Amino acid sequence: MSGAQIIDGKQIAANVRAEVAAEVARLQKEHNLKPGLAVVLVGEDPASKVYVANKAKQTVEVGMNSWEHRLPAETSEADVLALVNKLNNDPACHGILVQLPLPKHINSEKVLNSINPEKDVDGFHPVNVGRLWVGERALVPCTPTGSVILAKTVLPSLSGLNAIVIGRSNIVGKPVAALLLRENCTVTIAHSRTKNIEDVVKRADLVVAAVGIPEMVKGSWIKPGATIIDVGINRVPSENGKTKLVGDVAYDECAKVAGAITPVPGGVGPMTIACLLRNAAQAAAMIAGVKSAFA
Repeated sequence: MSGAQIIDGKQIAANVRAEVAAEVARLQKEHNLKPGLAVVLVGEDPASKVYVANKAKQTVEVGMNSWEHRLPAETSEADVLALVNKLNNDPACHGILVQLPLPKHINSEKVLNSINPEKDVDGFHPVNVGRLWVGERALVPCTPTGSVILAKTVLPSLSGLNAIVIGRSNIVGKPVAALLLRENCTVTIAHSRTKNIEDVVKRADLVVAAVGIPEMVKGSWIKPGATIIDVGINRVPSENGKTKLVGDVAYDECAKVAGAITPVPGGVGPMTIACLLRNAAQAAAMIAGVKSAFA
């Protein structure tokens, strides 16, 4: 039996979406401003199609304008860049998201860097990365934002805590470390090649696992009472030839030691789209030069 508090990502994501809906209504009432989010999907990747459909549905539910641009897989890089440029110059569009992965003949970095940083709701543009690290107002990647929101539901103040981020990706590891520094944590970034990693993790009050290795973090690594945010989502073999989803944390054994833990699925995952909507509302306010509830 788990002794840890289970952090309910589905419910917290619903709360974030409700906050976004209230902010969208406020922007419309006070500034006649209706945020708009455009999603660009190139090709027929099945997981991407489901994800884009969910994004569009939730965008409309919070009261925003939603546009989907579905392009065939053979679309040229030049045509994708032209569409991004068109959206950059569309005053009704406040957020642009290009769904990854793109087909191999298209340079993803070139496309992402062509997005106006003010409309970069994924927070991947080098300008937003730089703004985050120097402490300026920025659009921050969605999964790191969601991870910190989840941590703060059980740890209202993160100030002074020892936090470890396991993983150094540009999408999660590095930005979540920057956000935790903003919260006045003492932050260590570890990864798959860190020596004696179990001893490093054992000192942490807050563990954010985002390394992409199934169940890498063991219960024996965890400081009693620590909070664990498991960003990993890995499909592994299960019984009867089936598969199951697991995180980067060995859930059952870690839950016996931790004070609070996110499940997989149902933890960090639902927060990603909720924080994307949050970013779109923030972008609309920033572009219009009006106050945002989220920045």
